[in-house]
This record gives sequence, C-alpha cells and structure tokens, in this order.
Amino acid sequence: MKALTDKIHDLGLKFGIYSDAGTYTCGRRFGSLGYEDIDAQTYASWGVDYLKYDNCYAEGLSGTPKISYDRYANMSRALNATGRPILYSMCNWGEDGPWNFAVDIANSWRISGDLVDEFDRYDDRCPCTDILDCKLPGYHCAMARVIDFAAPVGQKAGPGRWNDLDILQVGLGGMTFDEYVTHFTMWSLVKSPLIIGTDITNMSNDTRTILTNKALIDVNQDAAGSPANRIWKRPVDAGGDLQLWQGSLVNNQFVFAVMNTSPTNQTLDVQFADVFIDQGKIYQQQSYTLFDLWQQDDDGNWSKNVGTFQGSLPKVQLASHQTKVWKAIPASSSRRSSHAEL
Repeated sequence: MKALTDKIHDLGLKFGIYSDAGTYTCGRRFGSLGYEDIDAQTYASWGVDYLKYDNCYAEGLSGTPKISYDRYANMSRALNATGRPILYSMCNWGEDGPWNFAVDIANSWRISGDLVDEFDRYDDRCPCTDILDCKLPGYHCAMARVIDFAAPVGQKAGPGRWNDLDILQVGLGGMTFDEYVTHFTMWSLVKSPLIIGTDITNMSNDTRTILTNKALIDVNQDAAGSPANRIWKRPVDAGGDLQLWQGSLVNNQFVFAVMNTSPTNQTLDVQFADVFIDQGKIYQQQSYTLFDLWQQDDDGNWSKNVGTFQGSLPKVQLASHQTKVWKAIPASSSRRSSHAEL
C-alpha cells in the first residue's frame, strides 16, 4: 500500500481510505470499532491523507450525542496520535446532531442520509422533513431535501470544520443541466466538500463545464470559510419555492444566489434590503458591482461583470429548478481596485 500511495502522491494527488465506526463497514468488510489505534497507525504508515469513517454495524452505540461523540472521538484521538495530518471525514448520517459535537473531533461530518441523483422526489426511505429532529436519516434523500437540511446548520461550520452534504451527483444522469448547476452552486456556497461522484474518465462536456467552474470553486474554498445562509424561502403556488441565500467572502465581498425549486419559470426582483439584512443599512443602501458566476467574461473565465446596481437586482428570470448566483463587490471597492491597477 505504501508504494501505491507514493505513486499517487508523485502525481500531486492525495490518497483517501474508507472505514467504519462499527464492527463491519457498510459493505460488510471489517470495521474499526475497538481497533482505532492500530488502524490509525496503519493508515499513517501507508501515507493516507483522508479517512471517510462510516456508521454501519455500530452495535447500538448511538441515540445520544454523548454516545456518538465517544465512538467517533476514539478514532479522532487515534489519528491525532499518529502525528500525520489525516483529514477526518465523519459519516454518521446526521445521527444525534453531529454539527453540535463533531466540531471538536472531525474536519467534516455528514448531516443527513445518503444523497440520491434526484432533484426533489420524495422517498419514504428519507422520511425526515426536519433534520434537527430526525430520528431516521435513511437514504435516497433528494438534492433539494438535503439543501433544506443544510439551511439551519450552516452556523455550526467554519474553517477546518465543515457540514458535508454528501458526494456530488453531477454527471450521473438523474438530473437536468439546470438541476446539476443548482446542485454544484449550493454545495459550493454552503462550503460542503466537493467530492466528484461521476467517472472523470468519461465525463460529458456539460458535466466538465459544471465541475470546473473556477469561480464557484473559489467561493467554496474562500479563506473566510463562511457558509452561505438562507435569507428566505417563499412558496410558489404551483408547488416548490423560491429561496434567497447569501454569504460573506474575504475582502468585504459577498455572494448571493436565488434558487427556484418550483416546476414553473419565475421572475423576481432581488432586494438588497434582503440580501444584506445581516450587514445592516449601510450595506443595504450602497451600490454593488455584480459578477454572474455562471456567465463567462470575454477571456472565457467564469464570473462576468453584469453591471452596478443599487437597491435591487431587477427582473431576475429563473427557469424551473434553476439557480443563479452573483458575487457582489461594493462599488466603491471596485473603483479603488480599478484605480490601483492603473
């Protein structure tokens, strides 16, 4: 294994491995419950960089945050004792509210049951409607459902500790282009790990276009590490809803998005009084230069300057299941940057 890991590192890549905080993994291989120290030392000796740690066959060791914390903390301590930096990706499916206890022991934690390649189809195997009081995380959770789950727990994440909304479904074929754009956009904004789930040796041009949007990857990797928050969610008569999300970036910049989960096209004015409600009146009233992160500039780079706006962004048109996203820079800052470049 060490020779394989060395070859992977020589390619400039990282090496990840999978285990389970139970007697068996979900695939019924041996798990690490009770063997955390020896397994962690083995991973370190192999040069492992990333551990996904699952939740099957846990022998009933769940039901309260303390029970789940103790079980997962054992591997956290074992990894730290190796002296090798290994990213610890906790995957307990949101049981017992990991956003409340995993911040001290893991680098990321799954917030829900397994994601499925569907936009919004309800499935009884993912029965919870409120992740904060979810007794059975399940699986086959549609993408829009997981976005709802993520809305209240963003406040628990930050640099070095992340809510994990599960592996990207982009390119697997179950959703449309606009739906995959929504998927990638929202995972980027809430700072979920962006783990590609499709076969990268056989990607379509559409899939490659979405997964290589550098402007959104930069939002996901922004040094402030501040997940976007949902400002409002408004029902649509035909079903579904409209949602407004906003997040802060470094250098007094911002990102905001509007998402349409309804089956019909929608048009709306995005009010800056809503977008900047957390920042207060000065921010609500000033002008912003906006960059559309799903349009390309003249050089082919994602992030097209679409103008300067004050008060609102009017007449935003959204197709069914579409999301649009903008980076907002205070116009005064944009002018100072332009003068500095001159």
